[in-house]
Amino acid sequence: MVVGAVSARAAYASDPARSRGRLHPEPASPTRNDFRRDCDRIIHSTAFRRLKYKTQVFVFHEGDHYRTRLTHTFEVQQIARSIARSLGLDEDLAEASALGHDIGHPPFGHAGERALDECLRAVGGFDHNAQTLRVVTALERRYAEFDGLNLTWETLEGLVKHNGPLTDRAGRPAGRYAESGVPKPIADYSAQHDLELWSFASAEAQAAAIADDIAYDAHDIDDGLRAGLFGIGDLADVPLAGDILRGIAEQYPRLDSARIHHELVRRLITRMIEDVIAQSQARLRKAGARSADDVRLAGATTIAFSDWMAEAERGIKGFLTPRMYRHERVMSVMRQAQDVVRDLYAHYLASPEDLPQEWREEMASRDDAQRMRRVGDFIAGMTDRYALAEHARLFGSAPELR
Repeated sequence: MVVGAVSARAAYASDPARSRGRLHPEPASPTRNDFRRDCDRIIHSTAFRRLKYKTQVFVFHEGDHYRTRLTHTFEVQQIARSIARSLGLDEDLAEASALGHDIGHPPFGHAGERALDECLRAVGGFDHNAQTLRVVTALERRYAEFDGLNLTWETLEGLVKHNGPLTDRAGRPAGRYAESGVPKPIADYSAQHDLELWSFASAEAQAAAIADDIAYDAHDIDDGLRAGLFGIGDLADVPLAGDILRGIAEQYPRLDSARIHHELVRRLITRMIEDVIAQSQARLRKAGARSADDVRLAGATTIAFSDWMAEAERGIKGFLTPRMYRHERVMSVMRQAQDVVRDLYAHYLASPEDLPQEWREEMASRDDAQRMRRVGDFIAGMTDRYALAEHARLFGSAPELR
């Protein structure tokens, strides 16, 4: 198969005409299938727009060319759609999973998540996947008849289970939640609209999940080079990246460094996508998948890297961790950002009168645990710049985060 070619719908693809439906039944759209409608609802949501000013690695004012949560999301969307098209999957469902996967992230990236998790530990902590589910099922209030976006079952399960099952068949927490337990927002929602937390997600959701990894690796190399945290020469011994750089040098011995940089990123994405497509085709054949549910019940991830590429991908992350994610310049900014989140949380909990009116009114009728969660919801929805502006308003100053 030629990568990028449009394939006929595969037997194991999800079919919008056979969707398990929405929590709140709605008439069908005369112009869009259910999965396309989910994409559109996510794009038009307030939470999606806020991704423009939410940190990926660098805070929003570091520079116009660094990724934000929004630009990252678009890159994941494009890669997920490319994989889905080549494998004969439903592109709209893959796109919905990609578009929605990060809308539960708080300001300041993983630093903000760590701070909120600490603040909310007494009520189960903070998990961005659980927050994504809260956003699309409760916190978005755009429709007359229900809270949330009323997305299809397939899109919701993809947002929750894209990294694999959350429990075993008996309901015991598994994977990343084996020790901490399934986050309460996910467990509570699944109790009324069973997302089958014990099974794998659709092939489309798995495509979005691996697209997230590909986008992270490629754009973090791109942003790290742009920021001067490391140089092209430092990548010479990094798996895959080093091989690509040697190929570029052989083909274009006089190419300038800026074009080498961009050629590296472009080829890296292409190689990883090609690997996923070939490996996934082999896994789907081996599993004998003839339906979307066969993928869910396969007992293992079916959309995946080859063993060699998985090892190379770990090597890329191993390179980026000390040189970018834990670089002192980045860590210094993130420590200040965590302090901003902690300060805001403590202040709003003690002085709810400083919340916007609609949030303040709801706080009055809640118990202590609910008030803590509502303050967490409010902060999680903030952009970086709004959080800094609120800190300046409430405390008279805010760190520059530089």
